[in-house]
Amino acid sequence: MTESNIKFSDLVRVFVYGTLKPGEANYKRYCAGKIVDVKTAFVKGKLFALPMGYPAMTLGDDQVHGYLLSFSNPNILNELDVLENYQPNRQASENLYNRQIIEVYEPQSLSYSWAWVYLMTLEQVEQLGGFLQPGGWWSGCGLTPKYSYNL
Repeated sequence: MTESNIKFSDLVRVFVYGTLKPGEANYKRYCAGKIVDVKTAFVKGKLFALPMGYPAMTLGDDQVHGYLLSFSNPNILNELDVLENYQPNRQASENLYNRQIIEVYEPQSLSYSWAWVYLMTLEQVEQLGGFLQPGGWWSGCGLTPKYSYNL
């Protein structure tokens, strides 16, 4: 299937704010070559850096900046669920992250669409020693936000 044959409505959209962003530690393994579209975006929430070297996001009113990734293969969620230690049949409290749908905005504050995102509870963030990232941007590689990214 070529990109031109993929219907936009059939895409799986995932908002990423941490190690799955282009240039970060898990992008190459989980996302490279599987994405049909990438856009800079933000969501409403709170972003925390965790001492283990990756971030966590909770629901909130601040802006969390990252990328809206679109995949043509719905099985990508199974792979990402394993990475994020999420199992839909477990109690939410037993998962490290929980996957849910959230509204995603383009940089000019217009809504792009809805997408999957992996969230933690504030209680989990506190237990793990997370600290707030007031600018809403996290990078394990020292990357700064980009407004376009070549796949």
